[in-house]
Amino acid sequence: MYLEIKQLGVQYGKAGDHVHPAVAAVDLGLAAGEIGVLIGPSGCGKTTLLRAIAGLERVSSGSITIASRVVSDLRAHVPPEERRIGMVFQDYALFPHLDVAKNIGFGLRHLDAAQRKARVVEVLELVGLVGQQHRYPHELSGGQQQRVALARALAPQPTLLLLDEPFSNLDVELRERLSHEVRSILKAEGTTALFVTHDQLEAFAMGDVIGVMHQGQLHQWADAYTLYHRPATRFVADFIGHSVFATAKIENHIENGTLHKHVVTALGELHDISPNVLARLPIGECDVLLRADDIVHDDASSVQAQITRKAFRGSEFLYTLQLKTGEIVLAHVPSHHDHQLGEWIGIRPVVDHVVTFPKLI
Repeated sequence: MYLEIKQLGVQYGKAGDHVHPAVAAVDLGLAAGEIGVLIGPSGCGKTTLLRAIAGLERVSSGSITIASRVVSDLRAHVPPEERRIGMVFQDYALFPHLDVAKNIGFGLRHLDAAQRKARVVEVLELVGLVGQQHRYPHELSGGQQQRVALARALAPQPTLLLLDEPFSNLDVELRERLSHEVRSILKAEGTTALFVTHDQLEAFAMGDVIGVMHQGQLHQWADAYTLYHRPATRFVADFIGHSVFATAKIENHIENGTLHKHVVTALGELHDISPNVLARLPIGECDVLLRADDIVHDDASSVQAQITRKAFRGSEFLYTLQLKTGEIVLAHVPSHHDHQLGEWIGIRPVVDHVVTFPKLI
């Protein structure tokens, strides 16, 4: 692993005082050239973890290794300036009195003038800013400023690039476009990077591997598909995507002399569950994860639900629906099905990936 974090802890407060563990027992790794993303609610520890990797926070336990070199543990703390790490901040932190070329070349003072100029031109081409080198930050759009900040961080060819919510000040459309562009730039440069965001769509667009954090702990470190379809904890299941937990009962029935397992919910029985998944499900009551894309609008269905909330999303509505039993489910419905609040519609479950958790007491 190019970046390896083992049992990392960061805490605030001194011995004898109230100690607040901002990060606790985190394990993760990034291969060379991989892009990792940390997501989670505000205050979950993702920025603290990023700062610890940069050397801006000391660790209270565990270790950080970059390119086979231990840069942080209880015995050693390599200063930030000696870690060869690039950083892109939320506010870009560009120098307003320097033009684009001088901003990008700021960290290249160890090179001679010709080498510095050549690297600036190379990075300008990489980020699509050729011809903008003599403009000043205030003359650029938000997206262009973000590219300058990225170019400045990449120019010294860092061993690792850290990005702390770099798109948060941009509008939604620009953020989506830039997240794809930045991923392409990092891949073209072969840069190993760790990116912090609170936006799931950004995380899915950017990350080869994504970590979900909550209360200082890393709940899961996996690719987007695994996070969505095989969440490791109840928090990950609830945090990723639009979903609810519905009461289910897993029962055995003998049919034609053969024992069969059934998953029954207020929406009816869940069908088409693979035998391998079905075999792992424990008998008894549990909570089953139902995502909005697991619920299909079907006028012919005998299961009826009342629309209690609707959110227009362009190509679809996100409906919040209440069953006659009182249970709540969510459904993505094509936007030409424009039903009114309070209206009853037919729905049915189509659950390809059944995820269950022990029922909360």
